[in-house]
Amino acid sequence: MVARNVRLLREQRGLSLAELARRAGLAKQTLSNLEQGTGNPTVDTLFSIATALGVPVTRLVAEREQVITVQRGDEVVWRQHAGYESRSLDHIYGSGVIENYVVRISLSSGGPREPSEPHPVGTLEHLFVISGRVRVGPADSPLELGEGDFARYPGDRPHVYESLVDESLVHIVVSVPRVQPGTGATNTTRTDGNAKR
Repeated sequence: MVARNVRLLREQRGLSLAELARRAGLAKQTLSNLEQGTGNPTVDTLFSIATALGVPVTRLVAEREQVITVQRGDEVVWRQHAGYESRSLDHIYGSGVIENYVVRISLSSGGPREPSEPHPVGTLEHLFVISGRVRVGPADSPLELGEGDFARYPGDRPHVYESLVDESLVHIVVSVPRVQPGTGATNTTRTDGNAKR
């Protein structure tokens, strides 16, 4: 898990093993062993690598397969405040590019659409169904959601947006991890308004 996460984050930033080792103040062989899964990093080593990559240390130890979260609209708890109620959908840690979309999805008469292209490594999509019923999320394990439901899932793999009724309206927040300036990483996000198809 740590080995895979370090390698993916390093490659996303366009860094060589030698350059990341230099930035983290580590021997290149130490980093190489860690990425091959044969190293046993200390907490200090993990913090040094995380700092060099510009991410929280939790990004190095998080299991990506556990990232899918579903919150059903009829099971949520509304918190009472002075004059209003609130419902927490999700929390986004760290910094980077945050894209907000309201997306109208129509029922496709030609069958399922082609999956959308993956976003950069580490991207998450946070989707709330305003109205309708949809099939969304990873192409290999899509989720069926209805009005008031919320889901968070990886956006860095092929994913789908399909309406199961005539028309559905969803709110999508795409969180793209921060890329350190000067790391050589490019194309971190689409900002041309065509990210959703």
